[in-house]
Order: sequence, then structure tokens, then C-alpha cells
Amino acid sequence: MTEIRKLAAILVADVVGYSRLAGADEDRTLARLRGLRSDLIDPAIAAHHGRIVKRTGDGSILEFRSVVDAVRCAVELQSGLIERNAGVPEDRRIQFRVGIHVGDVVEESDGDLMGDGVNIAARLEGIAKPGAICLSEQAYWQVKGRLDLKVSDLGSKHLKNIAEPIRVYSLEVGEPIAARPEPLPPEKPGPPHLSIVVLPFANFGGDSGQDYFVDGVTESLTTDLSQMSGMRVIGRNTAFSYRGKAVDLKQIGRELNVRYVLEGSVQRSANRIRLNVQLIDPESGDHLWAERFDKTVADLFDMQDEIVARLANALNAQLIIAEARRAERAPSPDSMDLYFQGMSAYNRGLTPDRLSEARRLFERARALDPDNVDAIIGAARTESAFAWSHMSDDRTAHLAAAEALAVTALSIAPEKAPGHVCLGVVRIYTNRVRQGIAELERALAIDRNLAEAHGYVGIAKCFLGRAEETELHVHNALRLSPRDTFAYLWRTYLGVAKVFLGNDEEAITELRHAIEINRNFHPAHIYLAASLAGLGRLDEARVAAKEGLSIDPTFTIRRYRADAPSDNPVFLAGRQRIYEMMRKVGIPEV
Repeated sequence: MTEIRKLAAILVADVVGYSRLAGADEDRTLARLRGLRSDLIDPAIAAHHGRIVKRTGDGSILEFRSVVDAVRCAVELQSGLIERNAGVPEDRRIQFRVGIHVGDVVEESDGDLMGDGVNIAARLEGIAKPGAICLSEQAYWQVKGRLDLKVSDLGSKHLKNIAEPIRVYSLEVGEPIAARPEPLPPEKPGPPHLSIVVLPFANFGGDSGQDYFVDGVTESLTTDLSQMSGMRVIGRNTAFSYRGKAVDLKQIGRELNVRYVLEGSVQRSANRIRLNVQLIDPESGDHLWAERFDKTVADLFDMQDEIVARLANALNAQLIIAEARRAERAPSPDSMDLYFQGMSAYNRGLTPDRLSEARRLFERARALDPDNVDAIIGAARTESAFAWSHMSDDRTAHLAAAEALAVTALSIAPEKAPGHVCLGVVRIYTNRVRQGIAELERALAIDRNLAEAHGYVGIAKCFLGRAEETELHVHNALRLSPRDTFAYLWRTYLGVAKVFLGNDEEAITELRHAIEINRNFHPAHIYLAASLAGLGRLDEARVAAKEGLSIDPTFTIRRYRADAPSDNPVFLAGRQRIYEMMRKVGIPEV
């Protein structure tokens, strides 16, 4: 029998006290239940894109494409029953209990579903109050900001035949949350987050024939910055109206209502071009960041593209830092303030503590604005990072939550390139590597400068058993953003590919380079230990392993084995060698 493993939103519903109702009047109870199915239940399932997996007498198991659809269907059912039960004696009312969970399931060839995703939803239904909807924590976080119902946190529950306790939330249909007071309008709107003007770069070379190149850099940078997430960039024509004028930057900030000004200069010598840039806060006049780019003159337009790409990636990282610092000073941070603080925590390094801090900030941002796409994507990043960085034994739940968040973000903003990156990463790490690569390529089609997409394609090729192709993609990422916050991650990917290819010497070089950039990524230390052990350098290997375990003491070979993202035989053969090297250097088995 063919089986397909996938992530799904599962709804389980059952009639409360069916045996009692049927015992009192079986024919009438069955007739009422059939009427509810044709008039209420089946139309609601169809309207919310559900699929009936099976009917169990008085109950149903349903599959939905998202938790949002599942909850909306459940609310419609429970609300419809409240209307139909009006005036009916309590002992004759038909009421449902509903449980909803998002998780890993196995679909068999006949369409039936099995696995923890179904089992947990069924157990949640069993503890729900009549007329209520019980959600697992994973499901609740996907719809938290979209609910206008009273929610009760039931705490962690030990469910029958479920190994780990599950945090449960109950939705009380018919009991709306208290009305929220309308916020007071701001006295005067300030500049939007990530608002910037790129002033015309100055030509310091003395050759007016280079003006076209200098203007081209300015225009291309304006265009590329406009494609970045949440960026508001003043148009080229407005920016060029300041060319050659001695205008105070504070005045420019007020006139254009922007938080940041970028200015720069280009100077060409015989065979080199130097570009200097400065990021300035016009309100305070502070210089927030400065950088110099030196390139040998080859093809001017290719060089222009490379300079603009590098500058755009570097500037994006600096703006996140600047916005996070602003947010720390804000007496009442808004949703975007909290998003930037979350990204700042995420960018500082993928450790359990920093990921937990980032997730908390993204959740606070979403609580203030449920449709904050950037915060939704940020939450997806942290959930998936817990899984692919081997920091959790509940890998499936983290990846399920990440996928649901990425899908939610793309449903709001289909052309959001980082959303496609997040969805691509989840698919890569859930044995859907080719689908993941397609999502990453979609992201690059939207934003050609998205260096991280190239890095993830690189590790995906390793999962396909084509580790020799990883290097090209990693070099593309580093070419676009050589000083990127996550350059250490791409260097780690290249080191991993070298380990899988059996090139331990080259792997050691790359992994040590990654650790020099950021010492707080424990997989780099673990893979370094494995590659050193492969060369028989066990003393050095044990030191590297110890450093990795000091960052995440919960890492084990069992967890790493369970985290295998691909069933490609070449990839799995390479993993077997790594397991043996881990054992040699003292990585705990369990």
C-alpha cells in the first residue's frame, strides 16, 4: 500500500452524549443528524476547503489545507448548532465537541489518515466541553490574532496514548472577547519604519563621462532597496531634485518624511573604482554606518550589479540594527518595533536562548498586529530554525508550525520573497527537497539579491546526494553578501558538503572559517569534530565536540539521526559515516 507523509490540519468532531440521545429516540436522533449533515455540516466543510477523511457514526475526521480553514469551519458548525438548539430542551440538543491539531500524518492509498496528527486531534476532542473547540498549542498560534471568541488556556494536558503533554486552548463559541478600546490617533504621524532616500551619488573622479555609471548605481540601488521587505524608498525623480544643492539633511528628512538618508560617492582611477557610502539619521545627524567598496574595472555594468547587490544586502542588515535600537528606546513599541527587535535577536546567532527570545518578540508583534507579514515570517524562521539546527526533539511540530506560518504569510502577501524562502526551507527539511528548491527559485525571481536563497539551495543539493554542487551556490550567496549576518551559516553548509564528499581537510578549513565568523552555531563545531575524527585527529575532534555541546547540551546522535531531511541513498550513506565519527568523539547517543 502506497503511503504519503505530510503535514495537515486535522479536525475531529463528535456528538456529545450520542448513546443517550439514540437510546431515548434513535429514529428522531438519526433523522436530525442526517438533516444537520446536509444543511449545515457538509456545506460548511466544502465552504472551508475541507475533506471528509472518514465518518465514525456520530463523528467525523476532517482534513483542511490550513488551521485557519479548520477553525473557521468549526466555528461555523458550533454557531449553527447554537441557533438550531434554541428552544430545544437541553436533554434533546445535539451538541458537538471539536478538537483541532496541525501535525504529521500518513495518507494511505485509500485516502485514510493515520499518525500523531490525527491521534492528538481525537484526544483534544475528547476533553472539549460541549459546544467548544479545543486547539493544540501548535494550532492555536496559527489563529491567535484572528479570533473574536473567548479563549481559555487549559494548560498542559497529558492526553491518552500521547507521550508528551500538550498545551491546550479552548474556544468558547458564542462568548465574544471583550471589546477593545479604539486607540487614540497619533498627534502627528512620524516617518514610517525603513523609510529612506538615496541621494544622487557624487562623481569624485573628475571625469564627467562617468556620470552615467554613477547615476546608474544610484538608480539601481533605489530599485533594489524598493524590493526589500517593508522598505519605503523615495522615488528616483524626487531624490535627483536634490542633486548639486547644499541642502541640510535634517530638512530633507522633514520634507520627505524619511528616517534615513543614504549618500555616497564614486571615484574611478585607471583600472579601479571605489565607492563610499554613508547611512545617516537626518533627525540627529548621526552617521549610523559607512562602508567602502573597491573593485577592479572589468565590465562596468556587471560590476554595477555586483556593487548594488552587495550594498543592498549590507544596508538591509544595518537598517534592521538601527530600527532595533530605536525600538529599545521606544516607551510603547508597536508591532514593527517588536519585529525589528526579534530580527535583531535572530541575527545575533542561532542559539536556543536567542531563538526563544526572537520567537517571543515575534509573537508579541503578531499580538499587536495579526496581519504583520514580517512578524509572521519571523516566527516561521524561528520555528524552522529550532528544527534544522537540531535544537528540539519535537522537530515535526516546529516544522508544521513554520509551514503554517509561511503559508499564512504568503496568503496575505503572495509576492513576499522571504515568505517563499521560509516555505522553501521547510520543504527542504521535510523530504520535499525539489519543491523547496522551486520555492527558493521563486524567491530569487522576486528579489535577485536574496543571498540566503542561494545558500539554502546549496544545502538542498547536498540532501539530493549532489554535494559537489553546493559550492557554486554558497559562492553565489557570498558574492552577493560577503559580510552577511549569516555568512557563517553558508560556510557551514559548504563544510557539510565537503564532509559528505569525504574531503575532510577542505571541510575543516570551511568549518573553522564559519566558527571564526560566529562561534555560537553548534552544528559547525559538531561537523568540525566529525571531519577531524575522519582524519584521525581525535584530540582536536573531542575539543570541537565539547565546544558544540557547551552551546547546546541537549544535542544527541539520536536527535541528529531523527532529523534526517532526505531519504536519498547517497545522502544517507554519508550520514552513516558522520554517526560513526560522532561516536568516536564522545557525542552522546541519547
